[in-house]
Amino acid sequence: MERSYILHMFTPGKQMSPFDINMAVDAGYQVVVPYCGVSLDEITGLTQDAIFSRGPKGVKATGIFIGGRDVMLAADMLARARKAMVPPFEVSVIADPSGAYTTAAALVACVERQLGVAHGTDLTGKRVLILGGTGTVGRIAGVLAAGLGAQVTLASHRDQANAERAAAETAQRFGCSLRGAGTGDEASRRAALAEADVVLATAAAGVQVMSADDRARAAGLLVAADVNAVPPEGIAGVGVMDNGKPIAGMRAVGIGALAVGNVKYQVENGLLVAMRNADKPLYLGFAEAFDKAREILAAKG
Repeated sequence: MERSYILHMFTPGKQMSPFDINMAVDAGYQVVVPYCGVSLDEITGLTQDAIFSRGPKGVKATGIFIGGRDVMLAADMLARARKAMVPPFEVSVIADPSGAYTTAAALVACVERQLGVAHGTDLTGKRVLILGGTGTVGRIAGVLAAGLGAQVTLASHRDQANAERAAAETAQRFGCSLRGAGTGDEASRRAALAEADVVLATAAAGVQVMSADDRARAAGLLVAADVNAVPPEGIAGVGVMDNGKPIAGMRAVGIGALAVGNVKYQVENGLLVAMRNADKPLYLGFAEAFDKAREILAAKG
């Protein structure tokens, strides 16, 4: 009997993201079931309920998706689900809270590519400033950039303490080096921009974190990338469709939200399809998402 492809979707939130449900169906899952309000302690039981009912062959047509809005909790849930497996009863699992893992992966991969194309360099030793960096995408983008040898600052428009707390928590959880900076006032923001080689805007939709006047202070900027597709643009002068377009009056190039989003979509779809087609279980977090993003961009030449 041919098995239907089932994706069990766990979230600690009140609801599962419709975006991710759509993505799961488009990736070929025939039955998609959301579970809301799931705690970390419930992951083991739910995972084992999912693996034992279909037999060793049926588990190949079963997957687990972990959502939510907390990037560190999602990583813990992914680890907990993996630990709950009882081979040969073992299914594939992907974590992508608020799309943060796949978006951050696409963002950093796009920046890495444009550094190479436009400037013949990479992220090693680069000073990366992430404006709105204490949110989901900013934290993971920071971890990925730090892993490539960048000096990363997570910036908060709220205050210095919030930024330092987010940087310390994230660095400890994922074993990297991050620093925090408050950029809520003009002087501190422009001082941070003056030192940056790369700026990533990962603030909430519709929030501009870098004005044209701010941009003029970033004399050493090589790449500016924005994930905000809702007007106004997060970085003045970087359009949503830009993909390596020179920014007026600067040597920097810009990467817009839709350029990043196109890669993000392909990454999430590619990982979900890979899970469905895998002969052996896959465990997919932001590191695997980044590998997929690099693969997608390399294929484009």
